[in-house]
Amino acid sequence: MMGENTIAENVYDVVIVGGGPGGLTAGIYASRASLKVLLLEGNATVSQITVTDIIENYPGLPDVTGQELVNTFKEQAVKFGLEIQSEQVHSIDGETRGDVKVWRIVTDKSEYQTLSVIVATGAAWRPLGVPGEKEFIGRGISYCATCDAPFYRQRDVVVVGGGDTAVQEAIFLTKFARKVTIIHRRNRLRATGILQERALANEKIDFAWDSVVDEIIGDQSGVTGVRIRNVTLPESVTEITADGAFIFIGLDPITDFVKDLVKCDDGGYIIVDSNMRTSQAGIFACGDCIVKTLRQVVTACGDGATAAHNAELYVDELKGQAY
Repeated sequence: MMGENTIAENVYDVVIVGGGPGGLTAGIYASRASLKVLLLEGNATVSQITVTDIIENYPGLPDVTGQELVNTFKEQAVKFGLEIQSEQVHSIDGETRGDVKVWRIVTDKSEYQTLSVIVATGAAWRPLGVPGEKEFIGRGISYCATCDAPFYRQRDVVVVGGGDTAVQEAIFLTKFARKVTIIHRRNRLRATGILQERALANEKIDFAWDSVVDEIIGDQSGVTGVRIRNVTLPESVTEITADGAFIFIGLDPITDFVKDLVKCDDGGYIIVDSNMRTSQAGIFACGDCIVKTLRQVVTACGDGATAAHNAELYVDELKGQAY
């Protein structure tokens, strides 16, 4: 239990890093619990949901866009008193005051102190790492069909990947593009059944099975095509003519700023227990940045609620207010 003068008044009870569904749900629960809560969201931690076209599987809100859903979360959180700042977190470290550990958060604009932290930074789309990719980002290379599809009206594009996001974005692209070719390293898609059915039935979608991208090719005007290699016939290299390449091959967690602070797995995902507690007392994590088997909006929200509840219990214990 901390003494009355151990902590200054400007110390937050909870600081949440990241403004996606997990972070905002944590903000709703923590603010509603009458805690002093700050949410920090920088450009590097903008939620992937904000660039998702249609979300069909969030209970009670069919066919809502990602941006609409995040806006709803944010309005609800602010109503309960959540403070939100647009700042990029650079580091987190701790210092002991009396018998209490206070966490110091340094951003690109300021510095904050808090009794607990909830990391909800999510994950970013993984690049292919092939020649031509960096050179043509913004000139034919995209990681967001919702953002860039209108630029490809009546043009040919490729989508790299075979999971839910890749297939969903490929279907969305058919509203604009003349033809969409899905390039996938296996001979069948990983996406859920209903998305597979829609893609396979769509006359605008072609498939390059058992194939990987070796190079993005183009000229001064931008991307002109991709060079692909068949993984079952390594010497079989072909080119697909395309004006754009949309890449959805997986996610990398945004956890570099805490990788030396909390335990992570080999992929950089934060290891948490069932209460969203990390290896550091007072630091919790939720959403796409943690080790888990299903990364969806609904699971991020559950993680966020759990993290906030346990952060509340932790803070109450520090203050000697545990029920």
